Amino acid sequence: MSRVGKVERTTRESSVYVEVDLDGTGKVEIATGVPFYDHMLTALGVHGSLDLVVRATGDVEIDAHHTVEDVAIVLGQALREALGDKAGIRRFGDAWIPMDETLAHAAVDVSGRPYCVHVGEPEQFNTFTIGGNYPFVLNRHVFDSLAFHAGIALHVRVEYGRDPHHIAEAQFKAIARALRAAVEPDPRVGGVPSTKGVL
Repeated sequence: MSRVGKVERTTRESSVYVEVDLDGTGKVEIATGVPFYDHMLTALGVHGSLDLVVRATGDVEIDAHHTVEDVAIVLGQALREALGDKAGIRRFGDAWIPMDETLAHAAVDVSGRPYCVHVGEPEQFNTFTIGGNYPFVLNRHVFDSLAFHAGIALHVRVEYGRDPHHIAEAQFKAIARALRAAVEPDPRVGGVPSTKGVL
């Protein structure tokens, strides 16, 4: 059974197309107009073993915020579509990712109940822009939007780190690996992994 989600969304601020295959091999085609965000989404696809296409245009001449958040919304919707009824998946996944001096952790429950907990980012970087195009503070917007629109519980924690690039990247990679584990087919599960019988 194909587990592919395709979603397109256009507003006055952005136009976004996302295609995701949960059973991919990490092939990515990313173009958002925000270079560092492209780098993070590439890491998400490669380390999550997702075949991921993201094409976006937006008012980045004003700020990256609209495009970054709208891509996260559409990515979440595409993930939700690809998951279908969630039958036969592991449902839970987590991952620790070190990146040089940084350590980050992510845990995922493909529960159908959206929730995001995001803690540990050093507050001194909230006004920092990575690569001159990606405001560090947008990480939380991305994770919130992704969790809400995918219908997952997502907990992301930075244990420590001092380089904003490494802190952001370790979090995206941790989410990728946790999500990969959570959506993998479990040969021991025949139906929906819930005592309620539905997720």
